[in-house]
Amino acid sequence: MTEFKPLVFSGVQPTGNLHLGNYLGAIRKFVALQENNDCIYCVVDMHALTAQLVHEDMPTQIRSITAAFLAAGIDPKKHIVFNQSQVPQHAELAWIFNCVARIGWMNRMTQFKDKAGKDREQASLGLYAYPSLMAADILVYRATHVPVGDDQKQHLELARDIAMKFNLDFHDKIVPTGLGIDIKVGEEPVHAYFPMVEPLIDGPAPRVMSLKDGTKKMSKSDPSDLSRINLMDDQEAISKKIRKAKTDPDALPSETEGLKGRPEADNLVGIFAALADKSKTDVLSEFGGQQFSVFKPALIDLAVEVLAPINAEMRRLMEDPGHIDAVLRDGGERARSRAEKTMNEVRDIIGFVR
Repeated sequence: MTEFKPLVFSGVQPTGNLHLGNYLGAIRKFVALQENNDCIYCVVDMHALTAQLVHEDMPTQIRSITAAFLAAGIDPKKHIVFNQSQVPQHAELAWIFNCVARIGWMNRMTQFKDKAGKDREQASLGLYAYPSLMAADILVYRATHVPVGDDQKQHLELARDIAMKFNLDFHDKIVPTGLGIDIKVGEEPVHAYFPMVEPLIDGPAPRVMSLKDGTKKMSKSDPSDLSRINLMDDQEAISKKIRKAKTDPDALPSETEGLKGRPEADNLVGIFAALADKSKTDVLSEFGGQQFSVFKPALIDLAVEVLAPINAEMRRLMEDPGHIDAVLRDGGERARSRAEKTMNEVRDIIGFVR
């Protein structure tokens, strides 16, 4: 083996309704990546327990994420689409990684601090340790690339740290197996079993903000449904939300410099640009000097044009849960086969008897 086989892995958590930000920032990129890559896309239902232990609608949420994958254009035959809990090897490798990772590393994870808030003593151990599970999600397939946003880069760095420490700690065990490849750590060659996973950044990711407050990200957890465009919203809902989106009284500028200090205007222009596959400069060259009374109807038409087919296909798929479950079962079987190969090798490297 002269190099790790390129493989893309990513996952989406089944909590709350998928919205426009999820589509533009992640799912649309998943579709593009599958054209030239071997891809594994996962509904990370085990991660959902870190945010909330009891979910009355977990099956519906899992199927909804899967329906969004399929409706957006991900091919579950050429690639793998499954839900995480169908592959117990994720949890097994996560436990090993819990023993590899250092407390100091976990204490630096800013997302735990943000999500746990002031009362960290009441946060679950799962919320604290879930970056180890995230590393296992990726590395149980020995994936080489992960499409990430800014908020996940730190977790990807942790996955690299865990992989490197495993490689170094078990270097003498890995070499005789012939399962790894030689990589350099400084000037020293290391026979690595796990790859140094790389972030996959394909151009600037659109940062979609709340329709009610242009300084906050569009979020599933925002109590106001008017703050986001859900992928399951119909034409009427999309139109209503964009019409009611917060704006300022000034006309749109002709250049991007004029968007500074105008977060709501910047957000709506950014959404238009992302949906149209244009730059903000292109959008402003068309609408500069126009009032929002002109721009918003154009944005509504564009959003409906892009999202309506996805919405319709999601609704059709959700009416046939048996088909969605069959896709997940098929993907789960193929994912388990890959994951078990890795775990058999990891068990041998560690020295477990099997």
